Amino acid sequence: MTAPASATTVLVIAKEPVPGRVKTRLTPDYTPAEAAQLAAAALRDTLETIRSAPARRRVLVLDGDTGPWLPPGIEVIPQCSGGLDERLAAAFGVCDGPALLIGMDTPQVTPDDLSPALAADAWDGSDAWFGPAEDGGFWALGLARPEPGLLRGVPMSTPATGALQRRRLTEAGLRVRDLPVLRDVDTAGDAAHVAAAAPHGHFAGVFARLPQAPVR
Repeated sequence: MTAPASATTVLVIAKEPVPGRVKTRLTPDYTPAEAAQLAAAALRDTLETIRSAPARRRVLVLDGDTGPWLPPGIEVIPQCSGGLDERLAAAFGVCDGPALLIGMDTPQVTPDDLSPALAADAWDGSDAWFGPAEDGGFWALGLARPEPGLLRGVPMSTPATGALQRRRLTEAGLRVRDLPVLRDVDTAGDAAHVAAAAPHGHFAGVFARLPQAPVR
C-alpha cells in the first residue's frame, strides 16, 4: 500500500539492470547476468521502500527501460546524458519543492532510515539532508530548495565524494542534517553484508540463490 503524501518528492536514480552495464564490480565473483539479477533485486527493494514512505511524488530517474522490477505507483522519467554529477543535478531540476534523492545501491534502506527527511517538520531548521555511505560516498541527498548547481562539478565515485558534496552544501550556507550511514553494494563482500542486514528483502533472496562468492 502506498503511504500518504507529504511535501517532499522522493527520487531514485538508477540504471536498467542489464548484464554488463550494472554492478560490474561484482564480477568476477558473479557473472554479469548474476550481477544484473542482484541489481534488479536491489532496485525492486528500493522502490518498494519509497512506496511505503510518505512523499509528494515518487519518481524513478532511469537510464534505460522499465521491467518487472518496477512496482505500481512510481513515476518514471529518463536520465539526462553526462557525468553522474550532471545526472544527479538534472534529477533535482525536475522538482519544484523539497526533494530527497537516493540511489539503487542500498537495498537495505528502510522507511525509518528515510523518515527524518520526510517528516512533517523535516525542513524546519534545515536546508539539506545528507546520507553518508561507508565507502566515502553518499546514498541520499535532500534539498529544501533543489538547486542543480549544488551538485555540478563535484567529483563522483571517489572516496572523498561524500565529504566534498557535504562541503559544497555547507559552503553554500545550507544547514545540513545527517541520515544514517549505510553501506553501498559494490563488491561481493558488500553484497553479503547487505543481504545479512536485510534478510527478508528481494536482494537477500537472490543473493541466497546464487553460488557463494569466495572469501577474499
